[in-house]
Amino acid sequence: QYVQGEILTRNGFLTGYLEFEHGHRTGDIRKGTPPKKPVAKGFILPTCVNAHTHLGDSFIRFSSLQLPRTVKDLVAPPAGLKHRLLKEASEQEILTGIQRSLEEMSTAGTSCFCDFREGGLLGVYQLRKAMQSCRLKSVILSRPSQMTYDKEQLDRLLENSDGIGLSSISDWEAAEIEKLASHVRRKNKLFALHASEVDHEDIDRVLDLHPSLLVHMIAATKADLERVTDAQIPIVVCPRSYMFFRLKHNLALMKKTGVTLLLGTDNAMINTPDVLDEVKVLQKTGAFSLEELLTTVTYTPKKALNLDDGIQARDLSEEFIVLERDSLKLLYVSK
Repeated sequence: QYVQGEILTRNGFLTGYLEFEHGHRTGDIRKGTPPKKPVAKGFILPTCVNAHTHLGDSFIRFSSLQLPRTVKDLVAPPAGLKHRLLKEASEQEILTGIQRSLEEMSTAGTSCFCDFREGGLLGVYQLRKAMQSCRLKSVILSRPSQMTYDKEQLDRLLENSDGIGLSSISDWEAAEIEKLASHVRRKNKLFALHASEVDHEDIDRVLDLHPSLLVHMIAATKADLERVTDAQIPIVVCPRSYMFFRLKHNLALMKKTGVTLLLGTDNAMINTPDVLDEVKVLQKTGAFSLEELLTTVTYTPKKALNLDDGIQARDLSEEFIVLERDSLKLLYVSK
């Protein structure tokens, strides 16, 4: 079978066609017209990576609640509505919600996601349990159950996850978060945190932790972003989340300063986990080319999350999707 069109490579678009069998590429890009009618024509790109999700709160999206539109009231730990609802929910409610989000991601052309797991080891186990019959691959960033450094708990978390993903430096005592970050680095695991989402946070404190990945940074200054760029730390942005919370963002400034950008869908209780919807929102701003945006959900996150090396064994190179040229509607997903 064949697909034809503009094929996204690490070096931009190439026009041609791909041959595939059983959902996987069987050769290199070829120029010209395929030997028989293609199953789809359009933009051809690797399956997507959703670089920032919170799938544990998925069940809330299906409960028809009126949600507050401030970060503090809805998601800030430990008293935000999300955390109260998670404590009250049964494990089956949480699992069912996660499974629905996983199915949504799979049908939307996503093959891998990076999830910030609240709830200590239980949160990790819940996600792994929900994924037992799922084709998606995951990068799981766990989180201590308390905002204190506990060596034994951290070792158990790191044994069962790909790293640590924290809420914010503002939620932690400086000495505690510094010990935690140092421990994660010694174990050669990913260390990520939310930063400058609503209020500007001290960039020195953030960078002193040597994070592998930052999330949001939309209240960061130009000087902050230049330092992040110099440190070669990727930033994940979630445009639909900022629209929901009515947050002013600095995405054009991020483009200007040359920050490495990834895209995520953030909390599953407020957004469907379709990262292509984030692409469509940013496309309307005119600040980024389509090639840049599609790269932020394919090649860039694979590199940032170590998905291309053999260590984590998540080779996604043969899977692909086809998008309609004008609408970016999903036409075909290889399976």
